[in-house]
Amino acid sequence: MSYCNAIEAMQQEEKKALHKNYHDNYYGFPLHDDNELFCRLVLEINQAGLSWETILKKETSFRKAYSNFDIRKVAAYTEMDRERLLADAGIIRNKLKVNAAIENAKVILNLQKEFGSFEKWLEHHHPKTKEEWVKLFKKTFRFTGGEIVNEFLMSIGYLHGAHSENCPIHKQILQKEPMWAKK
Repeated sequence: MSYCNAIEAMQQEEKKALHKNYHDNYYGFPLHDDNELFCRLVLEINQAGLSWETILKKETSFRKAYSNFDIRKVAAYTEMDRERLLADAGIIRNKLKVNAAIENAKVILNLQKEFGSFEKWLEHHHPKTKEEWVKLFKKTFRFTGGEIVNEFLMSIGYLHGAHSENCPIHKQILQKEPMWAKK
């Protein structure tokens, strides 16, 4: 069942509203801001082994804990910041995921120096198959397996499949010219 159909089948209104907001306004839409791209990567990494609903409920806490995903600030985090994050009940307190966020911020700073932006690094490597993207991400970043990379790239418009063809949001995304449509 697609995410589009799954939301419609949800019984609880609060749960449905949470997912519908993400589905209708964020999922699959192209992102152009490096900090927001970093945010989405961190959120996808933190979702591993958990429900997306858990992450959506904690997004505000994640933004506060990770300096609103300011790449420069996160890349400069110290051991005290790592300890602060691991003690923050508002986020996912997993050492591997916390370390991945900090180290991936450092990687993105280097990509920005080389390519001008994280977005331009992504554009430089487009188009790729899902398998090629996974291989590239595993080589470049920490804690980026197949599902994380797939969801990250679908969520930012680089891989097709975020919405079913008959979903009205699919048509809105096409108007924004996602990378998957530019082959």
